[in-house]
Amino acid sequence: MSKFIGSILISVFFLFIMGCSNEGPTNTNTPEPDPITAIDTIKIPNNNTLGTIKYSSEVYAGYTLFTIHKDTYLINNCGQVINHWISDYDRGGAYYLLEDGSLLRAGKYDNPNITYGGLGGIIEKFDWNGDKTWQYIYSTSLYSQHHGLYPMENGNILLLAATRKTYEEAIAAGRDPQYITEGELYNEQVIEIEPQGNNGGNIVWEWNAWDHLIQDLDSTKENFGSISLNPQLININFLGISTGEKDWLHFNSLQFNESLDQIILSSQKLNEIYIIDHSTSKEEAATNNGGRMGKGGDILYRWGNPIAYNQGSEMNQLLFGQHNAQWIDKGLKDQDKIILFNNGTGRNPNHSSIDIIIPPVDSFGNYIYDEESSFGPIQPEWSYKAPNKGDFFSKILSSVQRLPNGNTLICEGTKGKIFEINSNNEIVWEYINPETNSGQILHQGEEPISNIFMALKYSENFPGFSNKNIAPGDPIELNFNIGNCSQ
Repeated sequence: MSKFIGSILISVFFLFIMGCSNEGPTNTNTPEPDPITAIDTIKIPNNNTLGTIKYSSEVYAGYTLFTIHKDTYLINNCGQVINHWISDYDRGGAYYLLEDGSLLRAGKYDNPNITYGGLGGIIEKFDWNGDKTWQYIYSTSLYSQHHGLYPMENGNILLLAATRKTYEEAIAAGRDPQYITEGELYNEQVIEIEPQGNNGGNIVWEWNAWDHLIQDLDSTKENFGSISLNPQLININFLGISTGEKDWLHFNSLQFNESLDQIILSSQKLNEIYIIDHSTSKEEAATNNGGRMGKGGDILYRWGNPIAYNQGSEMNQLLFGQHNAQWIDKGLKDQDKIILFNNGTGRNPNHSSIDIIIPPVDSFGNYIYDEESSFGPIQPEWSYKAPNKGDFFSKILSSVQRLPNGNTLICEGTKGKIFEINSNNEIVWEYINPETNSGQILHQGEEPISNIFMALKYSENFPGFSNKNIAPGDPIELNFNIGNCSQ
């Protein structure tokens, strides 16, 4: 017992000496640090502005992937670089590590004919050593990949793309002429690519939002009907947060659920998420099945803004420019539920949240729709917000990921910040991106001036790391100082 007490006294004396050695004035109003803060202070210098600035023992042991400019980094929890890939193209949307250690990445391919925030156009695959092994260009004067891509278990790749529709095509689809302010509209498309060789691929499946529209403006058009009675279709005259510009839907993410054979999509402009069926043929995906619960290309489930299909009111809107909607992987806490980054533009005050919902289904797995109360649930099952709401806010970009230890990884995109919270919503790890949008690397101590589209964390046991050199290098930031941090 005396040895135990003696150990405590030695530890307290050590912490006292460490505290007295800090330079700078003492703030007598600063509260005593909690145990997590004390651990962080020992590991990470408390005046760091870049790289890892917080690290506690509760952080998930893994490696975090993010892209900025033409660079893609894999870092450990100390911010040390495990691997670094360099492309000839600026970022063009999502990116993933594959189980052979390859990087799959979207790049921004020059396309003067399509103006779209988040434009991509080229998909590249790099091996662990940084050599490009495959690319696929989906970019012409009529269409371009943007934002989303997703690797499927069969080796195929799902892509999001914008396709141009003329003024005449928009009118034929029932668009109100006053809502065509730029002379054309963009359709949103999902395509599935089967990679071929090292420079190509075959389109084996596709879905187009344009095939699943409804309007109540012009009874002479084929897609005329009641908006509220057809929630399986998208109202071409609902503007959401757009003002009639051609990019009126702005899908910003997609994910595939292998067991359900379904795809989840996020429409930033309409403040909604959609689930569509993937088990169809290309021809079936283009058909309007005329029913909410049937298979085919129509929407199976939607959530976030029921006023988009003439249900509810502004009081029922729950999504605000959201990103990165996804099913939580099996085996993880809250498996099979949907988690997303709810950006929060338009809330009062503006603030972001991480929301989890459980779509109601019947005994056959069909999504339940109540004509009196729209698609449920009426509220998220769980949400994370900052104690001071406005402290956590990213107008655009951003992502979220549930981790195997129950923690949640969050990318607050416009601040270039990645952080991890535990089950008590406490921040246990925080990282600030040290590279600018133009590729400049900042010095430790400088203020961050960049953003991140998304971040993903991979377990130390991820198959892609097998037989790879994962020895940590230096952190990204110049004049770095990570103290005695080690992973």
